[in-house]
Amino acid sequence: MADSDFVAPTGWESTKGSASPSMSKKFTFDRYGVTREFLDRVADLSEADGYHPNISFGTTYVNITIDARNGESLGEADRVFAETVDRLALMED
Repeated sequence: MADSDFVAPTGWESTKGSASPSMSKKFTFDRYGVTREFLDRVADLSEADGYHPNISFGTTYVNITIDARNGESLGEADRVFAETVDRLALMED
């Protein structure tokens, strides 16, 4: 799939620039414990998938940026990873 055809999942913002294309999203939570549980789930996903996105976080938010795995264009694997992260954000322990 060419990058020009790529449509990011709802809520994810695609960016293009001199670096490889990426998409990012900010997740917000009510308290740190929920933020931490989400981060742990994303860490488990990353280990299982072999892909580690860029993550920054604070007490009640997490910013995730997914860079194009091939360095040139966002593809299906990137979309699936983002959609899985979305599902993980809805889970409660």
